[in-house]
Amino acid sequence: MVDHLTNKLRDVLDFMYSVSNDELRQYVEEFVITYAKQYQISSGQMSVIVERMYNSFRGLGVLQPLLDDKDITEIMVNNYLEIFVEKHGEVFKSDVRFESQQKLEDTIQSIVSKVNRVVNESTPIVDARLEDGSRVNVVLPPVALKGAAMTIRKFPEHALTIDDLIRFKALNKEVSQFLKHLVEAKYNIFIGGGTGSGKTTFLNVLSNFIPKSERIVTIEDSAELQLKSIPNLISLETRNANTQGEGEITIRDLIRTSLRMRPSRVIVGEVRGAEALDMLQAMNTGHDGSLSTGHANSVKDMLSRIETMVLSGAELPIDVIRKQITSAIDIMIHLSRFRDHSRKVVEISEVTGFENGEIQLNPLFVFQETSEDKEGRIIGDLVPTGNKLHSTMKLEISGKQDIEKLYGQTDEETEVM
Repeated sequence: MVDHLTNKLRDVLDFMYSVSNDELRQYVEEFVITYAKQYQISSGQMSVIVERMYNSFRGLGVLQPLLDDKDITEIMVNNYLEIFVEKHGEVFKSDVRFESQQKLEDTIQSIVSKVNRVVNESTPIVDARLEDGSRVNVVLPPVALKGAAMTIRKFPEHALTIDDLIRFKALNKEVSQFLKHLVEAKYNIFIGGGTGSGKTTFLNVLSNFIPKSERIVTIEDSAELQLKSIPNLISLETRNANTQGEGEITIRDLIRTSLRMRPSRVIVGEVRGAEALDMLQAMNTGHDGSLSTGHANSVKDMLSRIETMVLSGAELPIDVIRKQITSAIDIMIHLSRFRDHSRKVVEISEVTGFENGEIQLNPLFVFQETSEDKEGRIIGDLVPTGNKLHSTMKLEISGKQDIEKLYGQTDEETEVM
């Protein structure tokens, strides 16, 4: 019935794209009232039908209620009949389903076309985004055996701040102040973690510490970062090849061109491959304070992954790569998602140098779990290891001598050593 009414309204409302959302909703309401008796629509059903018809014009059809639910953080469409959602950290199957495979594919095409992306049988995998910045991944047959699959990672309506992360116990105030000083002093920081550990959110939060006088260039596969505190900002996004296999613009291309745009810092949303080499070179060519993220299970694993990614783009001796890493990256931060579904910073380490063929790390803070409460929530804190920050030159250059004494070696300590 809803589809039938929607098609009838579509026939008469050929100017729907020129009317406002409020006007369209009013048209839909009046149209449903007109046919209420004929289709025996009760007053209780009316609001549901109006909402579904409106969403078929301006929203994403059956997915729109899930997108509007602020408690849902991820929507996983396995095929047109199977939709799972993540809510409060728990994943469960939704009662929502598409009416047909064609409806799902129409929704997918509507999403990707709005960000100038193409997905079809010849290019069945694509990353896109919604208007609110939510990340979308699409996989079509023949790659997806059960039918078209789509995953939507929703982002908060309002960007989180460091105070929010402290409230969520992702880190504590002492560590937040430490990171604030490092960002302001232009330390190069790399954030690692597993899927869903909050890397992009954490990168957004750290960006709030960047002085507003600086010029920032962000580089992403699909734009997700929300750096609303930076007035002088350029956001770059990759482009897939067209149907003739031409016109592709990669992260490597964007990193190279960004260096000609006079950036104070370069922020690479996530490195997944050979672009890791270009990121390291950017950090090593005067763009201090740059930030990036990557997937890994620990700080050491992240360093190994960066080595592997660099090797995929250049045949360099491993010692040369490790020296590049130690010259480029100052601080490694690792995030984890715990069994109670909380996301926390679990380690902050300084990259201190290259010795005996290995990258040397100086752990500064590590997460220590102490217990669980009655609801199964993990109790613990990010505690200092007792190690001091070795490299304090950037703190000194930025005029933070008092902070250098807090986090670095004092003159007395240096003399003893």
